[in-house]
Amino acid sequence: MKMLIKGVLLLTLILSQSALALTLNEAREQGRVGETLNGYLGAVKQDAETLELVTKINATRAQVYQQLADKNQLTRDDVARMAGQKLVNKAGRGEYVRGLNGQWLKKE
Repeated sequence: MKMLIKGVLLLTLILSQSALALTLNEAREQGRVGETLNGYLGAVKQDAETLELVTKINATRAQVYQQLADKNQLTRDDVARMAGQKLVNKAGRGEYVRGLNGQWLKKE
């Protein structure tokens, strides 16, 4: 199970950032996006450019989660939640994460 969690995190990060690495990093640095416990990127700012980025990243994540779920006899939601926990925990200082209460929090 620990190996599955590491695989989820690694594949999620690689595939989510591959073509959009600078854009995703810039969005994080500018406080436009944040990680959520459900495993998907969330839009902190609601402008068109941010929403388009979030949609693209989340579509890729959903594909990766489904592949991992199929290989490990889990649901996509289970895989996404495992990834979400890891992504929220690994978010850097100054980046946004959505808390259990649904509010955006800036990591200190």
